[in-house]
Amino acid sequence: MTKEPIEVLDGLADQVADEFEAYRQPDEFKNVSLVIENSDEEHPTLIVHVDRENAESLADRIDEFLRERGARTERERHSDTDVRVLATVD
Repeated sequence: MTKEPIEVLDGLADQVADEFEAYRQPDEFKNVSLVIENSDEEHPTLIVHVDRENAESLADRIDEFLRERGARTERERHSDTDVRVLATVD
């Protein structure tokens, strides 16, 4: 039985949260935020928002982490400190 894309993305979000835990401290501003956008139920998207100085280097690591786990990724770069990695799965 195959998992639904939303279930796969939820699992990936948990893995990203664990792997990049140092950037997600509960009592501080989060340099890495995770959201699953599910307005299109057939094609949900995991959005990993990196908001910090030199965001691109951390986004590179997150992008590679997601691709190694089978996700397709894209980037939205809004500034040097604001990069989003968008991940989808089949």
